Amino acid sequence: MRKLLTGVLGTAVAATLVATAVPASAVDEVNTTQLRNAVTVNGILKHARALQVIANRNEGTRASGLPGYEASVDYVTKTLRRAGYSVKRQPFTFSFFRSLEDPTLSQVSPTATDYETDIYDYSGGGDVTGVVVQATNNVIPATPEPSSTAGCEPGDFDAAPAEPAIALVQRGGCDFAVKADNAIAAGYDALIIFNEGNPGRTELTVGTLGDPKSIPVVGLSYEDALALIEQSEAGPVTLRVTTSVETDPNRTTWNVIADLPAKQLKKIKNKDEVVVVGAHLDSVAAGPGINDNGSGSAGILAIAEQMSKLKLTKKLARPVRFAFWGAEESGLLGAEHYVDSLSDNQRSKLYANLNFDMIGSPNYVRFVYDGDGSDGGPAGPPGSDVIETIFTDYFESKGLASEPTDFDGRSDYGPFIAAGIPAGGLFSGAEGVKTEEQAAVYGGTAGEWYDPCYHQACDDITNLSVKSLNELGDAAAHATLTLTKSRSGLYPDGSRKAKAAAAAKAQALSAPATSAYTGHALTH
Repeated sequence: MRKLLTGVLGTAVAATLVATAVPASAVDEVNTTQLRNAVTVNGILKHARALQVIANRNEGTRASGLPGYEASVDYVTKTLRRAGYSVKRQPFTFSFFRSLEDPTLSQVSPTATDYETDIYDYSGGGDVTGVVVQATNNVIPATPEPSSTAGCEPGDFDAAPAEPAIALVQRGGCDFAVKADNAIAAGYDALIIFNEGNPGRTELTVGTLGDPKSIPVVGLSYEDALALIEQSEAGPVTLRVTTSVETDPNRTTWNVIADLPAKQLKKIKNKDEVVVVGAHLDSVAAGPGINDNGSGSAGILAIAEQMSKLKLTKKLARPVRFAFWGAEESGLLGAEHYVDSLSDNQRSKLYANLNFDMIGSPNYVRFVYDGDGSDGGPAGPPGSDVIETIFTDYFESKGLASEPTDFDGRSDYGPFIAAGIPAGGLFSGAEGVKTEEQAAVYGGTAGEWYDPCYHQACDDITNLSVKSLNELGDAAAHATLTLTKSRSGLYPDGSRKAKAAAAAKAQALSAPATSAYTGHALTH
């Protein structure tokens, strides 16, 4: 899931979706006990360990565009074919990026100081020493609610001085890429983006710029930025930034798509209602990505195996398609390519998308994508509300708490909801900080990230909660079988058309608000 944020990811597909007051229609109750019993923690860990071995043999990473990812594709392909699925690899090209050395950020004068930093995906490489210049509209001190739009307009940066200069801008308000492009246009030789300073936005955080940039772009915590700003207000401050990167604008990678064999598809009544169950297979370049997203990939791989072994794939009301996405960490590129490559007729046959992006976070919470938007965020396309209910009802039936997480487009469901396809899924948490209230409900440690190794080299086989894998793995199996076996489906007559018609009527009556969707990785 998601180097962190991008702001609003430039490569994402955007669409405006309507949140309506149409009540959710419950799907048929499906007995999923047999599948849930078969999808075990050990079965999930078997695949997670295999991905760890692959990373160990390939410089500690499984990032798209590198040998470790190709080996992961080979492993998943072979496993699915052994389980009896019809499997294809879908190639596509993307703009590859990785950092070759740890970036540095240090103060040369007036006082020598080394700062903790990290690099933004698609940063340029270089070694720049220059005076630091603030964006004109950084918000210091930060307000309680997000408010900064610093660097989002060309005029937010004064023209760079003749000597080398490094721009300093606050996170918030727009894509990181917009800030970088505006700094470059103003003539700066490097850019530092510091965190916004609002609750939950104080630590060092970086993301993706979406496309290669010509200057180094690194991150800084809010606290360190304040110290730097205080010094710069007293007189000129000279910094040095170093980055070393590898880029390739046309690197090939793959999605892995597994369908039921043709003889089984022929027996399915609603064969034009395909449920796509997906997880991204790639890691970030910095580490093996065993929680992000080896956990989701291993989870749906175990579900696929057991559905076939138990012969459940021969008794479905609608087809299941298992998808393992490439280049998610570069901006949902695999899922976008898949959706964009479909014809209108093929796209119309996608009934729903289930997305599992991190289900084993060590300091986990049982997050469910907020399909109906009831928690204040954007709602998904009609049917997403029902998918959310499948998960929440399941957890409630087991006496387990859950809570909504925004449908903010930061994972591979984004291109599906942008195309109007209902979606939902689970998320065990990434760089967010667990609250005292959450710790009281779920256990774990308040004040720490849900995944302390998120997007780091330590995201290895030791970075998993077996309780999270057990609970979220069972919920994933339950939802997969429920959606594919339910006779009524998401809507009263089993059609998306009926639900869309009801939604349109409700819109005309109540004129609800709209919400724009954008892509994954941290963008702003």
